[in-house]
Amino acid sequence: MFKQILSKLPRKSSKGSERGGSDSSENHVVYSKSGNPPDLDVGHNHGNNDPVLGLNVSPDGDLAFFYNEPLPVFKDVPNSEKPNLFVKKLGLCCVVFDFTDPTKHVKEKDIKRHALVEMVDYVTSANAKFSEAVIVEVVKMIHLNIFRTLSPQPRDINFVNGLEMEDDEPLMDPAWPHLQIVYELFLRFVASHELDAKVAKRYINRSFILKLLDLFDSEDPREREYLKMTLHRVYGKFMVHRSFIRKAINNIFFGVIFETEKHNGIAELLEILGSVINGFALPLKDEHKLFLVRALIPLHKPKCLAMYHQQLSYCIAQFVEKDCKLADTIIRGLLKYWPITNSSKEVMFLGELEEILEATQNPEFQRCVVPLFRRIALCLNSPHFQVAERALFLWNNSHIQNLIKHSRKVILPIILPALEKNARSHWSQAVHSLTSNVRKIFYDLDPNLFNQCLHEFEEYESKQDEVTMRREATWKHLEGLAANNTILSEHVLLQ
Repeated sequence: MFKQILSKLPRKSSKGSERGGSDSSENHVVYSKSGNPPDLDVGHNHGNNDPVLGLNVSPDGDLAFFYNEPLPVFKDVPNSEKPNLFVKKLGLCCVVFDFTDPTKHVKEKDIKRHALVEMVDYVTSANAKFSEAVIVEVVKMIHLNIFRTLSPQPRDINFVNGLEMEDDEPLMDPAWPHLQIVYELFLRFVASHELDAKVAKRYINRSFILKLLDLFDSEDPREREYLKMTLHRVYGKFMVHRSFIRKAINNIFFGVIFETEKHNGIAELLEILGSVINGFALPLKDEHKLFLVRALIPLHKPKCLAMYHQQLSYCIAQFVEKDCKLADTIIRGLLKYWPITNSSKEVMFLGELEEILEATQNPEFQRCVVPLFRRIALCLNSPHFQVAERALFLWNNSHIQNLIKHSRKVILPIILPALEKNARSHWSQAVHSLTSNVRKIFYDLDPNLFNQCLHEFEEYESKQDEVTMRREATWKHLEGLAANNTILSEHVLLQ
């Protein structure tokens, strides 16, 4: 297959490497042997042997050759010459500068920026199909500019109650004002109706997509936002790559769950998946259900959940809306990863639980009601008032109240002891007030059942009091025996 692709790519001329235009005499680029400035990267670190991109970029490019003779603007050339000019400007933009020193190559950087802005306008207004040679040059330019080694902060980020410390500021890329235009160009290129997906898929291929996904770990939130929009466009444009993109994202999630527990782009990837899940056809495929069980639900485990919980809960809710029978599986999954010792995560879990229950039907609710309300009962008695309040807020939802109403004979015996303990001894006045409201709801719903459960709880407490008294008496007896043994031992030793 690579041989077939290579046969379609422009050949390297004797004077340098051609840029893929229709007229080779106008579009080839010659590289001298004068050497590069030490802060200039012309892309050789990305690999010169890529058979798809055809990267024939020499590490000995002459910067002056590219920038001393300015190219005309698009409005000054006839329409027939614009594709050739576009390819020339793409070749100009294949030179990658070092932006860590803003005082170097100021003029050249400005020329390149203006060329990129011009090309963005050209791609947006294009009214003819992009040729295969143009597609190759665009992908090559994008490859050289955005695919780079990221410099992330150290992974030992501190968390307090599951929340990232505020003093961990993201690392802003100094090249972003330049990179943003490159991303904008690629975004509009992929979105253009003049791009033939059947041709472009050979160059915007799996290797390209994997490198694009690697960039989601960027510290710069501006870059991640553009990556999100770009990958979403690629997913929509290239149907042949959709399954691969989902599997690649799945692998990133596995790395976070089982290895690193940290990735900067999980929220953005979940936003893409939220839109993808919304478009799943019914009935859901087994592949999608496995993705839910093996990747999405376990994403509740990492300590950095707060960074992406909103997007994750949206994806989970989409699955329940698509297939309400999945509610039981999802609720049991949440209970499996319930953060017993992390109060802030418990509040997040309870909020997500309310969203899921709101879309749950009675048959699925009854399957998981016992383990669910055992956990809720523990949350009601939490000494952290926000956890107890959030659990009590579940009764403010009319749909959840209706579900509880149908299963009250199972739920009330589990919940009532927790309600009574709150009413008697919880330190928060707000929790006391909410507890009284919930007790009244149950009493108004079924007074006989409420009184019966209350009587059983009081009997259980009295038995527990008896058990406690017997235990204390036993300990006193043992203490007395121990004291007598000590006195006896001392007496024997004195003799």
